[in-house]
Amino acid sequence: MHPYEHEGYYPGRMSSKKNKPAGTPALLALTKAGVEFTILEYEQSLHHEHGFALDSAAELGMDPRVIFKTLLAQVDGKPVCAVVPAAAMLNLKSLAKAAGGKKAAMMDPHDAEKLTGYVTGGISPLGQKHRSPIFIDASARELPAMVVSGGKRGLSVRLAPADLAAAARAEFAPVADFSRHI
Repeated sequence: MHPYEHEGYYPGRMSSKKNKPAGTPALLALTKAGVEFTILEYEQSLHHEHGFALDSAAELGMDPRVIFKTLLAQVDGKPVCAVVPAAAMLNLKSLAKAAGGKKAAMMDPHDAEKLTGYVTGGISPLGQKHRSPIFIDASARELPAMVVSGGKRGLSVRLAPADLAAAARAEFAPVADFSRHI
């Protein structure tokens, strides 16, 4: 077990301020949904040689095909969220098709931060400030568990793909391109 890994269901600790639940919006969304998940905390490197998701996979000692990154794009000018393995790139054409649009482009990181309420490298598909359609790459269906951001750098959650889809109100679609990454 990784030294920063805490097994089991996150009960939604209470904070001292106004008796509100503690945690990121992503953790609170999972708790509210009644989903079982494992919290994975780790030291986030200051230098991201391969990007946040691949560096997280290395830090956690996990296969990059089970670590998923959350990316924001625009399909025909409207925000769309994609969740793809760290071992792959987002296929913008496939994302546009999944979203029922014609053209997709990556969203500016600053705009993604404003839209989601999270910082780059800690954007989660859960608990975003403004909801947009979410597409999880279909490869996740084959996994018993996947890892996504818990809402801040150095904090991830491991959960069943179907549970993530239900909690995030997401759809599965083939949006990753495995030929252009590792």
